[in-house]
Amino acid sequence: MPAPCVQLFVTCLVDLLYPEVGERTVALLERLGCEVAFPSAQTCCGQPALSSGYPRDAVKVADRFLDAFADTEGPIVAPFGSCVHMVRHHYARLYDGERATVAAGLAARIHDLPSFIVDELGRPAVGGRYPGRAGTAVAYHHECHMRYGLGVTKAPMSLLRGVAGCTIVEPARGELCCGFGGTFSLKLGDVAVAMADEKLDSALAAGAQAIVSTDVGCLMHLEGRARRRELPLRVHHLVDLLEPDGRLLSVPLTRPRPRTREANE
Repeated sequence: MPAPCVQLFVTCLVDLLYPEVGERTVALLERLGCEVAFPSAQTCCGQPALSSGYPRDAVKVADRFLDAFADTEGPIVAPFGSCVHMVRHHYARLYDGERATVAAGLAARIHDLPSFIVDELGRPAVGGRYPGRAGTAVAYHHECHMRYGLGVTKAPMSLLRGVAGCTIVEPARGELCCGFGGTFSLKLGDVAVAMADEKLDSALAAGAQAIVSTDVGCLMHLEGRARRRELPLRVHHLVDLLEPDGRLLSVPLTRPRPRTREANE
C-alpha cells in the first residue's frame, strides 16, 4: 500500500513562534509512513480577522489558503485544532459560487493531527516517552475549538495514554477555557489572566507537573502565566511527547525569574 501524501498546514503560531512543533509533526508523520508535502504559498487561515469582526479581511487571507491548497492532493493536516475548525466550519459562510465549492473541498480534506493519526491512519497509540522521573503527572488541556467545534476529545487522549513515563491526572473543571481565545486575551487581558490562573491552579491541585495540549495559542498563554507566577509546571505540545527517544523541545518552566516590581504586581 503506497504511503499517503499529506499536505502540512503548519498554521501561523507554529510557524512564527513554535517552529519545532511543525518539524516534529513532519518527523512523526514520516515515521508513521506518510509522505509530507508543504505548500510554500500558505500563510494564515484568516481566523484572527474573522474572530475580530472583519469578514472581508478574513476572505482576503483565506483566499491565499484556498490558492495554496486547491491544486494539492490528499489530506491536509494541522497540529492546531482551531485553524482546522476555521477551514471546516467557517469558510462555508465566507464564500459563494465557485469559490464556495473549492472551500468545501478543502473543508472535507482537513484534519487535526491527533484525529488524523487515530481515525485515518488507525493508530490509537504511536509510542513516545516522557523523560525524567517515571510517573510524571501530566494534565491534558482540551483546546476549545477541538473539543466544542470539532468534537475531538478521544484521539489526543488515546495518543497521550500511549506515552511511557507519565501518568494522566484529571484537573477539576478541565472542560473550561484557558482564556487565550486569540484576540480575546489582548482585548480582555484581566479576564484572560484570571481564566489562565484557574486552569493552572486546578492542574496543580490535581498534582500535575506538566500540561499538554495541541493548541500552541493555549500553551503560549498558560506558559507565560506560569512563568510569571514561577509555578513548577512544564508546558508541552502533544507532539513533543510522541518522539520514541523521549526528547522534548519545550522549555521547562523551572528557570528562576528575576523579581521586579512589575512581576510582583
